[in-house]
Amino acid sequence: MELKVDVEELLRKRAARYYRWIPSAAVRALERYVCQDELNRLLRVTEGLTGSAFAAGLLAEMGVSYEVIGRENLPDPSLPLTYVSNHPLGALDGICLIDWVARRHGCEPAFVVNDLLSVVKPLDNVFIPINKHGGQSRSAAADVDAAFADLRRPVIMFPAGMCSRRQQPGGEVCDLRWNKMFVQKSSEAGRTVVPLRFVGENSEAFYRLARRRERLGLKFNAEMMRLPREFVGGAGKSFQIRVGKPIPNSQLMRGHEAVEQARGIREYIYTL
Repeated sequence: MELKVDVEELLRKRAARYYRWIPSAAVRALERYVCQDELNRLLRVTEGLTGSAFAAGLLAEMGVSYEVIGRENLPDPSLPLTYVSNHPLGALDGICLIDWVARRHGCEPAFVVNDLLSVVKPLDNVFIPINKHGGQSRSAAADVDAAFADLRRPVIMFPAGMCSRRQQPGGEVCDLRWNKMFVQKSSEAGRTVVPLRFVGENSEAFYRLARRRERLGLKFNAEMMRLPREFVGGAGKSFQIRVGKPIPNSQLMRGHEAVEQARGIREYIYTL
């Protein structure tokens, strides 16, 4: 079955009660806004690829590159590792990390992600979906536990869950609070944590939309609608992945101390 982005079909299914009242011009405008044609072109070009091969195919087609700074800090890839990073872009940062970690370890990583990304079927063998906004199903929790317990396979996480925001006009772009899960699960499984800083930013339009939404007190994450455009707009760009000092398993905390350690690691990566 062909994988494609179809805004009209999505509206027909998800907004069935209101679909008949949505003007076709509005549907076409939304298709252009999320860059539907370009996304579908990329899906056609990478058709048949899965996992890290899909990630590599996207990067090659889009002309996206990255360099890794601080390789001397990297632990032996034969060790059980959890890579944790800030999340500045919303999509391309994850694609770059999948490509790099898979090349480094010679296997598909396990990437713990928002369950909304389950629609990206070519990454089914990489993504471990969890619900970041509601109740966690037992099966999802079991999948996360299994991913951390498989010490032959590296784990990747964006502990903030959602992508970075610019806190104020002209201010630094940085993650919101980091969840302690990566500390606690890595501690339990015997993994070493590798802190990363992914250097990149979305457009100012993305950050303005986020601030406007917050000022209006809207809970709906309207700026997420712009992430496909941000993804397409990253074509031709080059990024940096900066590697920090690894945190051996013996130094990882549990319980409330894990919350503080996650906060400290978040602060540390912004010094890289």
